[in-house]
Amino acid sequence: MVYIWKEIPGASYSWRPLFLYLKTTLMFLHTLINRFFILGFMVLVGFSIAKSIQASSPLGLLLAIVSLGLGIYFIYLLQQLKAGREREETT
Repeated sequence: MVYIWKEIPGASYSWRPLFLYLKTTLMFLHTLINRFFILGFMVLVGFSIAKSIQASSPLGLLLAIVSLGLGIYFIYLLQQLKAGREREETT
């Protein structure tokens, strides 16, 4: 594999800021996409709760509330996993 900074003298200095900019942008983009997925899921659960109340369906309401609870539990587990990874990196 041939890298551009090994072939062209001085290229490493000009490409490094661009690479760091793209890396930080992608890191923030990853967080933003995750938040949009969570927001979208919660909106869909809220919509299903509203529709089950409108249709006066107790089973639909129960399933929507269970789905909401599992979504919140999933977010809690993701936070625990992230905290565990940070603890491993510091030790």
